[in-house]
Amino acid sequence: MEFLQNLVNSINGLVWGPPMLVLILGTGLFLMVMLKFMPLARIGTGFALIWRGRVKGDEETGEISPFQALMTCLAATVGTGNIAGVATAIFLGGPGALFWMWCTALVGMATKYCEVVLAVHYREKDDRGEHVGGPMYAIKNGLSKRWLWLGGAFAIFGGLAGFGIGNMVQVNSMALALEATFSVPLWITGLVTMLFVGLVILGGIKRIGAVAAALVPFMCVAYVIAGIVVLVVHAAEIPAAFDLIFTHAFTPIAATGGFAGAAVMAAIRFGVARGIFSNEAGLGTAGIAQAAGTTKSSVRSGLIGMMGTFIDTIIICSITGLAIICSGVWTGGESGAALSAAAFESAMPGIGGALLTIALVVFAFTTILGWSYFGEKCWEFMVGTKAIWPFRIVWVLAVPFGAIAQLDFAWLLADTLNGLMAIPNLISLILLSPVVVKLTKEYFARKHAV
Repeated sequence: MEFLQNLVNSINGLVWGPPMLVLILGTGLFLMVMLKFMPLARIGTGFALIWRGRVKGDEETGEISPFQALMTCLAATVGTGNIAGVATAIFLGGPGALFWMWCTALVGMATKYCEVVLAVHYREKDDRGEHVGGPMYAIKNGLSKRWLWLGGAFAIFGGLAGFGIGNMVQVNSMALALEATFSVPLWITGLVTMLFVGLVILGGIKRIGAVAAALVPFMCVAYVIAGIVVLVVHAAEIPAAFDLIFTHAFTPIAATGGFAGAAVMAAIRFGVARGIFSNEAGLGTAGIAQAAGTTKSSVRSGLIGMMGTFIDTIIICSITGLAIICSGVWTGGESGAALSAAAFESAMPGIGGALLTIALVVFAFTTILGWSYFGEKCWEFMVGTKAIWPFRIVWVLAVPFGAIAQLDFAWLLADTLNGLMAIPNLISLILLSPVVVKLTKEYFARKHAV
């Protein structure tokens, strides 16, 4: 077992090491240049389309509304990474890590836009008549047959990674947080979560989309409001916080208090890695959900889908990071969710930690819902629709196990598989980028002609 853990640890170091981070950032920058920075120029358009996308439209073109598709994506991405992940990045890389998270998100908007455009453009119907798409279908239908193994590799990595990163790790974080804050036994969290997860995912994407559309906007807005309260309390420190962020994005930071100090490379590495972990730009998951959306335009779906990265990282992760830095708790030696809790507690003594725990629980729960759909579609690609119900049952049964288990190795393995998903996806994005550019030009040419 020790040999296996060391082996996976070594692979993880490669998967999430500098070469992979350069590949993900480089691909995003390449796509942004190919698109002539259109994603940044169309942020306002993206928000407008989200609002209009609340209407389902023609049911023959998808199972859920574009808004529900985006909320399903956000359900999966807005999770423990936005609370514990941001705190870990600052703990290991210093305040400068937040700057590199922003950079990752900005180029990641181009990556996610292309992922969604290709997923919707190359989607197909399964034998139940439901739309399915994602990197595996883009590879299958967009590239020649000799690349089909690449789609299979993505599906294998995604189908296995989901049980860790999107299921057991999430419920484990929920259970530990509830036990520490409210003394709720781990097994009770596991059983209750299993019940609610089962009630939602056994109803398929329509029920997942409906629950996500109701829950995700509320949880995001509530968290942002709570974070703004922290920033208002520490308003005098906001200018100094931005100075720390921009200064230490490019210069090392010395040890101070309980903070061990960090080199610039640490700020870049942990900022980029945690940013990708949070918004999943480059991993290919967004297209899987957006392919189920009602739409006749892959570009319109892409404009909506890319906003998930903006909301997840530029808005929600920024709130967490600024709260941690402005409150000064980042030098206290805490890490992970405990560091974020300390920031909220500093502004709202007695209730700040409890509010953060509740946010963590809701974020983790919605991540389990979103990832259940991603994993299901990966297994369906490999085995067919006969895999759907067995997968859903196993997924639900894995929840209580995750709540009570020691998951150090499971976390490591899932993190590795999660990173490996990026390789097939990035290759397909680069090879199919001319298709995205062509579709984008045609879409905006028609809009200007009207």
